[in-house]
This record gives sequence, C-alpha cells and structure tokens, in this order.
Amino acid sequence: MKLTIFGATGRTGIPLVQQALAAGHTVTAFVRTPEKLPITHDQLTIAQGDATDPAAVERAVAGADAVLSALGQTKGVPKDMQTVATRNIVAAMQQHGVRRLISLTGAGVDAPQDQPKLINHLIKFALKTLSGAVLQDAEGHAEVIRNSDLDWVIVRGPMLTEGPYTGQYRVGWVGVNTSARIARADVADFMLKQVTENTYLRQAPMISE
Repeated sequence: MKLTIFGATGRTGIPLVQQALAAGHTVTAFVRTPEKLPITHDQLTIAQGDATDPAAVERAVAGADAVLSALGQTKGVPKDMQTVATRNIVAAMQQHGVRRLISLTGAGVDAPQDQPKLINHLIKFALKTLSGAVLQDAEGHAEVIRNSDLDWVIVRGPMLTEGPYTGQYRVGWVGVNTSARIARADVADFMLKQVTENTYLRQAPMISE
C-alpha cells in the first residue's frame, strides 16, 4: 500500500516509518526537517513541508491509500498545531478520495467506552492543570476526525517509552484493561495494523503494556 505518514521524524514516527517499509509498504514521510529522518529506502519518499500549510499537506496526501499521523505538540509550534494540521489532512483526504486515517493521541482524550478510575481522574486533572493547551489541541484534533466521514481510528496511548518492540500489548479503554505505559515501537505496530483492520473502525482504543 501507499502510505503517507505525518510526524515521521518524531519518536513514534520513526519506528512507524521503519515498520511500514519493513512490511513492504511504499511510504511518503511528511517532515519539516528531512535531516531528522535517519532512514533511507528505495520505497521511501520525503515530502518536506509544514503540516499547517494546506497546499503542502494536499501534495503529500495525493495518491495515498491511507494516512497515518503521529503529530504532536513540540517546542515552538502553534498551540493548535495538531488541530489545524488534522483539519488540513482531512480536507486533503476528502479531496483525493483517501478513506483510511490512523491518528495517534494521548489517553487524556475521552472515548465513550472509558470507565475512568480515581487515578485516571487525577491524571486528567493534572494534564489540564500542567498541559492544558496540549490537551485542548489533542481534543480538538480528535473532534475534527470524529466529525469527518472518513474511515478513522484514533489510537490513544498512556506514557510512551523508548522500550524495545515486543508485539505484545493490550487494547482497551481508559480504566479498562490498560496500564500506564507502552513502548513507542509497539504503538507503531498497532497503528500500522489499523490500516487494514476494521475492529476499531471509528473508535478510539487505548493501548498499553
């Protein structure tokens, strides 16, 4: 398949690109700084641009079979970067008839199936207090996706670690069959599987160790 990956130079984006190429996909990696992507492959195309630029996003999405986004807040980006970028991605996908969107976000974004415990409420309160703008942007990006007519999966993760790939993880909801952390390589594995699987279509599962 032809995959366009946004956030390709991030700590989750890099293993996502690596795993997609290893699985035989053709990848367009959308990046602001190509030098930050330590991967070369004959099935890899680099698309340089800013995800808040609709024209750049549209060019990267054209011809894709599916789109994956590992975009997130980093130092120096606008507070609504993820929301604006997702709006551009959705518009470009609709323009080019691309149906499948897989997007990564944090467990602070709510889903109807969640059954939060006291600790989950405390974590959510801390997120709102310490990183309110980041959480608001994550929620905004999820709202854009949910309001679209695309075939989407929002993948939610707890604390992401640099641990090794295991291929073993749980899929649940906040407060249901989940733990407090997961390796980024395993997040990438789950995201990639959602390109072709329909189990969690138009849902926002949480994955963890």
